[in-house]
This record gives sequence, structure tokens and C-alpha cells, in this order.
Amino acid sequence: MLNCADFYDAELRRHNEVFRAAVRVGRRDRVLDIGCGAGQSTRDAACVAVEGSVLGIDLSPEMLETARRRSGEEGLQNVIFEQGDAQRQAFPSASFDLCISRFGVMFFADPAAAFANIGRAMRPGARLVWMVWQSQDRNEWATAIQRALAPGTAISAGTAPAFSLGEPAIAAEILRTAGFTSIDFAEVHEPVFYGLDVDAAYDALLGLQFIKDPLARANVDDDALQRLRDLVETHMSAEGVLFDSRAWIITAHKSTD
Repeated sequence: MLNCADFYDAELRRHNEVFRAAVRVGRRDRVLDIGCGAGQSTRDAACVAVEGSVLGIDLSPEMLETARRRSGEEGLQNVIFEQGDAQRQAFPSASFDLCISRFGVMFFADPAAAFANIGRAMRPGARLVWMVWQSQDRNEWATAIQRALAPGTAISAGTAPAFSLGEPAIAAEILRTAGFTSIDFAEVHEPVFYGLDVDAAYDALLGLQFIKDPLARANVDDDALQRLRDLVETHMSAEGVLFDSRAWIITAHKSTD
């Protein structure tokens, strides 16, 4: 079975290809990667910013250990990883040309404070490129699995933390308040990948936090687990087990005023 870092990189491979193209890192860019996890997006940026630098920040020491090891294996000298919460991290003021995040900015307890803190770290005119999930009801990987485990349960329009920036009007208002302009949303419609076969995908799903937590809280019977396995089987394709998903790539610039 894949470890957590390998699983997420495989799950989001198609998304990462779109994201990497949208980021457009420059050779001299000073890049901040929020919620960098095991550092795939950080390393991608570092490979281009050869005369610049990249700082990846994440809460998970385990993910950061993997990120540092992989960066070392790739011989990257322009990357630093720090454990911390971007909501209150003391970033150097006006120091970054580009802020990126691949599904790492939706979980702040206080998004307004977090975005303001990130904004202070960016120089005037700096770019922001973030990928976030659209609302829950537009993401089959969340809705279909929830229905399989708990039939009849109402699907939230987007109140779960992973979908907190799914409504463009809400996300744009928070960014404007934090001093960003030229805010734009581009849709990404790519499937998420859970495994090459049914057994691998089923085991992987049972290990995901958004499934483990409900399983721990509820008395889920064998019928529910069988429905989940049946659901996985219906999503088997020639490329493996795929579930539909929709995301936004949010772009913006730090105000020069």
C-alpha cells in the first residue's frame, strides 16, 4: 500500500499537472508554498526558480520530513521547509514574489487573519496561485462516498472545511479584504485517482481522514462497507479507480497601493 505522501501525489496527479502550468514560476522568484505537505509543488517550483528560493510551510512534521528527504534526493539547494501555521507564522514582510498552494488554504480557523498574514509577506504586485476544491456537491469523491456510508444523509453545499473556499464570491471577498486585486477563478475538471484496482482503492479510501473520522464516530455496519466497495467497483476504469471532481485555480495580485 502507498504511504500517505505517495497516495496524495498519485491521487492528484492530473490536478498537479494543471496547477504546475498555471503557476508559471520565474527563474528568480521567491516562492511561498502554503500547506506544502510532502513538497511536490514546492519541489516543482524550486526546479524552475533556480536563481530564486522556495519556502514550504505545513503543520505536519511527518509530511515535512518526507519533503526534506525528497528535496535532498533531488539535490535541490534552494528549498527550505518549516513547520508552522500560515495563519500566524512570522513571515518576513514583503519578501515573496509568488504564493502558491495546492489544496492547502481551505482549513484555516480564521481565513481572514490567515490571508492577511500571507498578504503581508508578499511584495506589492506579487502573484498568488491557489488550487481549492469547489463546493462539496460538485465533488463526486465526497458526495458518492458519503451516500454509500450513510444513505439518506443530506449533502452539504460546502460547509465542510475542505470546501470552505468553494464559492468564488466568498473567497474573493476574503482576498480583497486582505489586499489582493485582479482575482480570477479558472475551473479544473479532472478526476481523482484512488488506486489501480478495486482492492487497492478500497483500502486507500478506508485510510483517508474524511472517511476514518465518520467511521470512528458512527456504528457503520458491514452493509455500509459493502456499499462502499460496490461503489469503488463501479468507478473502475482502464486507468484505475477514478472519481469525478471539480476545483478552482484562484489567481490574484497583491495590491500595489
